[in-house]
Amino acid sequence: MQNTIHRILGGSAHNKGILAADESSPTIKKRFDSVGVDSTESTRHSYRHNLFSTESLEDYIGGAILFDETIRNKETVSPLKEKGICLGIKVDKGAKPYDMTGLLTEGLDGLSDRLKEYSKLGAEFAKWRAVLTVTDSDACIIANAWTLARYAKRCQDEGIVPIVEPEVLMDGSHHITQSQYFTNKVLHHVFDAMYYENVEIESIILKPNMVLHGYKSKMPLPQFCDSARTIIDEEIIAEYTVECFKRCVPAAVPVIAFLSGGQPDGEAAKNLSRMNFSFLTPWPLSFSFGRELQNDALKLWSEGELELSREALLKRATQCSMAAEGELHEFSSV
Repeated sequence: MQNTIHRILGGSAHNKGILAADESSPTIKKRFDSVGVDSTESTRHSYRHNLFSTESLEDYIGGAILFDETIRNKETVSPLKEKGICLGIKVDKGAKPYDMTGLLTEGLDGLSDRLKEYSKLGAEFAKWRAVLTVTDSDACIIANAWTLARYAKRCQDEGIVPIVEPEVLMDGSHHITQSQYFTNKVLHHVFDAMYYENVEIESIILKPNMVLHGYKSKMPLPQFCDSARTIIDEEIIAEYTVECFKRCVPAAVPVIAFLSGGQPDGEAAKNLSRMNFSFLTPWPLSFSFGRELQNDALKLWSEGELELSREALLKRATQCSMAAEGELHEFSSV
């Protein structure tokens, strides 16, 4: 399993990340609706096959998370296999109401059998997303933490690397300090649960949110006192995020691959680059992005510009790879 993580990261260079192409049928329908394309099995194959066929994608992407329909289509995934990109699979069954405050992700029933089947289809890693908000109860947090831990243990029992994704949504008007406090709490419970479930944390990929202001917040970001220079937003976000993770994430975790979480185009990559540029951390900081990588490519594909669509994906992947090395100083769209 550690060899799989090593390959996903790009070896000792740690310059590769993960393409999240595991949109469920309802989610990809929304994406297609936004560009005026009907979501059918044929169009979904066409779009994903075009993405996966991008020349030199393997230089910047080490793994791709897939949906059930995708991994079962040999033609769709053949470009990934040819490039040596590791196949991953979304295995949760979605979040359902848990209590008056939040949601609990389902899918543990029959998971071991599904993992065995996905392994035969070529999956080397899996993903499970817990959806949390800053208003969730402690009971909801703990329920999701233990579910994530049980999922991770079953993955490792089947020789599959688990992506552990406790996403604290940034929807709302809360302050960045509240985001940090709540993310701290969530991570504490997740690693506590994984300890008791005997999860080998050296063989997981942590896919968390960055610590941000709520997207609807009108409060200014805190400012650090430094008269010699201007403090930019991504530096503040990097400070709060790295501080949070140093408190809660064991050094034995092999990689933190951040999700983009609906940030405006380019923001997640800039924030990631600032973290890697400004801070030394015990873990590589990488990316597992969906929309951040695909937005431009989807629009161009919908217009019939297949080659330009692939070029757009490659450009975004290159920029995200630079961010994983702390070398992205300006993010531009296609």
